[in-house]
This record gives sequence, structure tokens and C-alpha cells, in this order.
Amino acid sequence: MPSDRQIRRLLLSGLVADIHKRSRGTYGMLRIRAALQREQGMVVNKKLILSIMRELGIKGLPGPKRRVKNLVNQPTEEDLVQRNFSVDRPNVLWLTDITEHPTKEGKVYCCVVLDAYSRRVVGWAIDRRCETALVNDAVAMASESRRTGPGSIIHSDHGPQTRFNRSSQRRPSGARVDAHRRLRRVSSNQGSCVVGC
Repeated sequence: MPSDRQIRRLLLSGLVADIHKRSRGTYGMLRIRAALQREQGMVVNKKLILSIMRELGIKGLPGPKRRVKNLVNQPTEEDLVQRNFSVDRPNVLWLTDITEHPTKEGKVYCCVVLDAYSRRVVGWAIDRRCETALVNDAVAMASESRRTGPGSIIHSDHGPQTRFNRSSQRRPSGARVDAHRRLRRVSSNQGSCVVGC
């Protein structure tokens, strides 16, 4: 004589297979669980549904991939600035960040490059999308308006947009651009990004 648990599992196996079939094989454990609760009024443990799905050899489609990596506690390269933002001459240290501004037509994003010595804006860019090109345009404007040396550094937060293409960075001196990162919390983004020029 089968136990109550075996009878419940057998009943659930049929329901899980039916819901999965009606979803054309797209539903995974979470959606099947929600459908059981919605359609049958049954509250079922996630592990039980997952066990039944494995037993039946069925899977749902994978969900969307995460777009942005969480960089907390990830090893990064050294911080060239060492949190020291005081400099004795212009164009040695530039600071940059991206801000979001809501408008009637939608959001716009502004990337600004500041000279740490004079606290003046040396480059900026505005775009409707927060992408790498926004940072590249602001850095390009700063490079055209100011002369930099081989020891110049750009310091920015560690947002996803600051992973700009190193080969697209050009300096008037023709110096190469290397990326260096150190983790810390900056407003809503994780970490800090430092670029040596």
C-alpha cells in the first residue's frame, strides 16, 4: 500500500509534466510552482518540484544572463591614486563620473572629466545611452583640450561603462593606456577604476 507521500508525489508528477508540456517546455521549477499554486491552489516545496522534474527528465529554459558582474571582493590591480586626490600641477590627475538626468523626453547621461588640480571640467559628453562611447567621447574631449604627460592618471568609479576599449584611448603624447582597479564603494557603483596614461 503506497504512503500518502508517494501518492502526493505521483499526483504532482502528472501535474508538473502537464504544466511543463502546456508551456511548450519553457517553464522551470519556479514557474511550475507558481502555476500549481495559481491553478490548483497547491503550495509545493521548490525542492520537491525540482526532484520531480529531474525524475521526469524535464528542464525549463534558462533565464536571462546577468549583464553586470558584481565586483565586490574580486581581486583587481593596484590603485595608482591611493585615495590621495591632491596634486601639485594640472593634468596629472583627472576625475570622471557618469550621472543620469531625467528629462521630459527620457533619461540622458552625462560623463564629465575634471582636472583634480584646478577642479575645472576639461572634457564632457552627453548621450541618451549609458555606454562605453560616452566615456570615450568625454576622455577624447579632455585629451584634445589639455596636454597630458606620461604620468597622467584618469580616476573613475568602477561602473560597467568605464570598461572602455583601451586601444581607442589616445593621448596627444601618444602614451599607452593601462587599466588599474581597486575595490571600494562609490555611490551606487562597486569599486573604483583608475587608468594610467
